Amino acid sequence: EVQLVESGGGLVQPGGSLRLSCTASGFSFSTTFMTWARQVPGKELEWVAVISSGGTSTDYASFVKDRFTISRDNDKNTLYLQMNSLEPADTGVYRCAKGFGIGGPKGQGTQVTVSS
Repeated sequence: EVQLVESGGGLVQPGGSLRLSCTASGFSFSTTFMTWARQVPGKELEWVAVISSGGTSTDYASFVKDRFTISRDNDKNTLYLQMNSLEPADTGVYRCAKGFGIGGPKGQGTQVTVSS
């Protein structure tokens, strides 16, 4: 059974940083692309970033490029999202997804709130 558990969310002031983690089990993590997605209030789930199985290739949505960094540790079956220069518009539930894109199994998510 695929299990994805996110952590690391919280309340942060504008301009601040957070590092999200996603611990995976139940599948071959090291051979699987992984994706971060988010659901902000009033909008549908949207793609944030994707990383190749070996971690050598990444891509980002335009609204997070140069602020967020996706990475992974295949020895720990863990996916990360380093988020810098956070803005109120980044407030939402962040979820990791198995595979390329947001159509695959996803975790329950971790809440990120950016507010002063």
